[in-house]
Amino acid sequence: MSGEVAPPLARSTLDRAAHRRTDRVWLAEAWLRGRVLVLDSTAEGRTLVRTDANPPALVLFGADELPAGSEAGAMFLGVEEDGVPIFAVDVPLPELAGTRVVGLRDVGHLLDDRDAGLYTTALALLNWHIRHVYSSVSGAPTEMDEAGWSRIDRDGDRVWPRTDPAMIVLVHDGVPGLEGRCLLGNNAAWPSTPGQRRFSCLAGYIEPGESAEAAVLREVREEVAVGVDDITYVGSQSWPFPGSLMLGFLATADPEHPVRVDPTEIAYARWFTRAEIGAALAGRAVDVGGGARLVLPPPASIALFLIHRWLDGWVEAGPR
Repeated sequence: MSGEVAPPLARSTLDRAAHRRTDRVWLAEAWLRGRVLVLDSTAEGRTLVRTDANPPALVLFGADELPAGSEAGAMFLGVEEDGVPIFAVDVPLPELAGTRVVGLRDVGHLLDDRDAGLYTTALALLNWHIRHVYSSVSGAPTEMDEAGWSRIDRDGDRVWPRTDPAMIVLVHDGVPGLEGRCLLGNNAAWPSTPGQRRFSCLAGYIEPGESAEAAVLREVREEVAVGVDDITYVGSQSWPFPGSLMLGFLATADPEHPVRVDPTEIAYARWFTRAEIGAALAGRAVDVGGGARLVLPPPASIALFLIHRWLDGWVEAGPR
């Protein structure tokens, strides 16, 4: 097995302490003794990690180390196991020796459980606030309330953070061993890189009135014209780019069935053997045509987690 027990961004140790979000007296006191994660929305929500830490560790600040007035936009994330409150703020990243600037895609899979949960939650909240500065009901401006967990307009209409549910599925043929195959696609919207072609699991948003399993059936049929069976839920993780919840599945299909892509969504789709996937993961070139080599999803994604689950301990030379 790959050793992974949960998708990389589905890990957390924080007590969210939701009952504190409306306690203004407690929050004011907590801010003064808390730790603060700084994200910069002008830099796509990047943050700082220590350069001397392995694995990477988030840099947290004290309230007195931040610009005056930072508490006005503070988002309360929760309480640590040691009782210390944790907040996040959107301010420019300071230049600090011994640190480097990173994004969640860069380090989400490398962070420990505590830091992965902090960064994922903070970025999801930040992206929601950026997109809800006006009321969808009245069009009036909204302002942050409830320690970052809602926004309210001048008439008192309140909205709370939402995530968009999406399914993602690793379609495979059910065959064990190195000759077993999985079906991956190259999204038509992805930028092209000379000499490389990225393939990933098939995915799509769950539509109103639709179950996650029904979305798996529909999306695979729409994107590659293949029917699937044995849909099995594996796990989920937040994908705050800008605000999705990815529901991960495995499903089986017949590799002899013709693959016909919807060109508006999928540029290429094909079946890969375990041997090919294992080779790509080991850094060896796998030809996908047109002089391009196979590139797999990034390590922080649930797509790569699903691929590892399907591999089930097999690499090119046999089981690990």
